[in-house]
Amino acid sequence: MTDKRAGNVQIVASGDTRMEQTDASLPEIAAFVAVAQTGSFTRAAEHLATNKSNVGKAVQRLESRLGTRLFQRTTRAVRLTEDGETYLVAARSALDTLRDAAQALAARREEPIGRVRLDMPSGFRQLFLPTLSDLRKCYPKVTLELSVTDRMSDAVGEGWDLVVRAGELPQDSEMTVRKLCDIRLQLYAAPEYLNRHGIPSSIADLIDHDAVIFRGFTGRLRQWFLMENGYISEYTPNPTFVLSDGQALIDSTVIGLGIAQIYDRVALPYVQNGQLVPVLPATSVPGPPVHALIPGGHRMPAKTRAVLEYLAARLRSETV
Repeated sequence: MTDKRAGNVQIVASGDTRMEQTDASLPEIAAFVAVAQTGSFTRAAEHLATNKSNVGKAVQRLESRLGTRLFQRTTRAVRLTEDGETYLVAARSALDTLRDAAQALAARREEPIGRVRLDMPSGFRQLFLPTLSDLRKCYPKVTLELSVTDRMSDAVGEGWDLVVRAGELPQDSEMTVRKLCDIRLQLYAAPEYLNRHGIPSSIADLIDHDAVIFRGFTGRLRQWFLMENGYISEYTPNPTFVLSDGQALIDSTVIGLGIAQIYDRVALPYVQNGQLVPVLPATSVPGPPVHALIPGGHRMPAKTRAVLEYLAARLRSETV
């Protein structure tokens, strides 16, 4: 069976499929269209900023690929053949489509349009979700695909446009890293829990309290780091609850299961609505900075930059 199409012939025989590629290259098509429009190989060469020989060879290669003559050539004129006229219609349409696509892509680079895939720690959910309507108002043509997880995502391999992380960063040369903000580690508890168990007045009092502890993606329990007498010390609480999900840790603390050490900016919405209160505020310590990881190698699209700037502004605007 033979399927003949413009620029492509497919041959199928005895259960063996072979493709004879006769697809023209873009420079060959451009040379053909330029000659057809100007009626001259010389003027086509000037239009394409090349020489007459290159244009002639390009057209010859195209004719060879298609298996037909596209021009009637005389010493005085260059005219399209019937096949040339047919091919010119398709060639112009193809070039117009490519030109329109290039213009659309250029517009997308300048205007935030399209989908942005964002991955962030689960504990950041409540910090950002209630304000995403503001992002939508500013950039109505941006679609946000959001994942919240505490594992270390592979931004390049998994196709994320932005990955937000606090703490240790992967040593990956393919990533562009942007610092979003500094955070602090602070002890928090629910008012209801403190009413039942009392408010600790010193680090020593913590031994009599329930502790909600986070287990990181490495599998290790996250110790508490506390400021005491001007020095930061590592404190090992007696865990009552161990959770490997940042949002679950916050939720457990909010319902009164114990005291937890939480990033101050993550805890802020719960402090503002009275669900959490700081415990031993003087013991708070600097935490790991929050970074955005962006796959490198290309100019950042306007849609990605818009979301990145929104995240940075949101974090900068929040103070405890």
